[in-house]
Amino acid sequence: MLAWTIYSSFLGAAALLLVPRRNVAAARLLAMLAAVAGFCFALAGAFEIQRGQVTTIAKHSWIPSLGINYYLAADGISVTLVLLTGLAAIAGILFSWNIIHRTNEFFALYLALIGGVYGVFLSFDLFLLFVFYEIAIIPKYFIIAIWGSTRREYGAMKLALYSFVGSAMVLIGLIGAYVLAGSKTMSLLELAKFQYPLSFQMWAFPLVFIGFGILAGLWPFHTWAPTGHVAAPTAASMLLAGVVMKLGAYGCLRVAMTLFPQGLEPWSIDRYTPDIFASLSHHSLLQNIQWGLHLASFDSWRDFFSVLAVIGIVYGATVALVQKDFKFVIGYSSVSHMGFVLLGLMTLNLTGLNGAVLQMFSHGIIAGLLFAVVGRMVYDRTHTRELTELQNLNLVRAIPFAAITFTIASVASMGLPGFSGFVAELQVLVGAWHVSSNLAVVAGLGILIGIAYTLRVLQRAFFYEHTSEPVATLANGGNHSKLEPITVPERIGAVMLIGASLVIGLYPRLLLDLIAPSFDSPLFEGLRRVGGM
Repeated sequence: MLAWTIYSSFLGAAALLLVPRRNVAAARLLAMLAAVAGFCFALAGAFEIQRGQVTTIAKHSWIPSLGINYYLAADGISVTLVLLTGLAAIAGILFSWNIIHRTNEFFALYLALIGGVYGVFLSFDLFLLFVFYEIAIIPKYFIIAIWGSTRREYGAMKLALYSFVGSAMVLIGLIGAYVLAGSKTMSLLELAKFQYPLSFQMWAFPLVFIGFGILAGLWPFHTWAPTGHVAAPTAASMLLAGVVMKLGAYGCLRVAMTLFPQGLEPWSIDRYTPDIFASLSHHSLLQNIQWGLHLASFDSWRDFFSVLAVIGIVYGATVALVQKDFKFVIGYSSVSHMGFVLLGLMTLNLTGLNGAVLQMFSHGIIAGLLFAVVGRMVYDRTHTRELTELQNLNLVRAIPFAAITFTIASVASMGLPGFSGFVAELQVLVGAWHVSSNLAVVAGLGILIGIAYTLRVLQRAFFYEHTSEPVATLANGGNHSKLEPITVPERIGAVMLIGASLVIGLYPRLLLDLIAPSFDSPLFEGLRRVGGM
């Protein structure tokens, strides 16, 4: 059933291209049917997998001469992210119900992107995974460039360039792993069994991790994210934050950490003579980089990426605190929250890893809801994202449903108990504490800053206190009292996302019982050994 998440998305995209441009209603309905079908297939497939094992879905020879197969499989981690993708796909269409410009083409590209995301999460042949990864990049560019808003061409191009640079780094690492393993297979299960030389893992791991980490918003390679979020239309922003950034984090875990676990072990640093230039010339580039990082008190790539993750948490939150553009606040908050995912991965313990995967799901739901409010409910009605202008519109009266929705999404984002974010970030912090209490404390500081910027933007956008009745003039010359009311599709989408966060927050075992056993499978044997799990 899980394979049909991919097929239904691509079939829906193809069918949409046959729909006449003027038939907007048919395009919307067809897109929604394809998205709902994908989620239903995902839900049914979740009951078919064997917990703690990798369940094969489809396996057919594709390029026999290279040992490349069309190999789809899933474990609890894959299913969790496939379910997230299904929810995000439906919500994105509900919040795009207002699109009338080239509607069929928009939803065709949208479903093609969704199909590529499904494919990445279900591919256990690394060449197939890479193909789906690239398929997911191309529709993003056109959706932003054609239907975006602020500096859309720049945002689309920056996103595409960053993505392709990361892809090139990943491809180099995959080719190296394939050749060293005998050039016989690209199966993740088979390559994970191969004992790669330590010297190879020490450079392949950071190369592939950074390559995927770029898409996950890894600091300092995160700058595409806020720009891309702001330029993208609402549905694309929801997908970028909700699932596309998760592709990067998933690749870090599924590929870099699974194939090259010894790359996380402490470095063996050679002695450098007082003649620094002579020493540098007698060592490899990798050894020189490690030596330089060792001088900065880093003893492994694990230490290095843990610190980058924590910097991302604090940096993203701090920059969000001073933003004047409503959407930029949410864009930088995504960088901050994705830092928790990367920090959880670097803990190398079960608590932190569980928290990282659960945070992928949680952030996908909550960030999608925040972007939906900012992009569709507020910006499409007021035609401004400037907080100084929004504070004079008295939006809590003009669009009260948007104010209530954003308030709920805000407290969920802050980590209020009862929502999914609390359980996820708590596990990451506990896992990080076992590794380094200092990192956990600094990451906790990021949460406090997050509370500050969330309350600031909530107050400025919706609950600004006026000494007198505000006189609001919208960018289009209208009055705030004439704002279009929140539509039924928007209400359904908001309730669905809030419900998902609440259900997982109140009963996290629904996903943790899928995620935790996955780390006991033979696929993660090398990672368990390095992490001492």
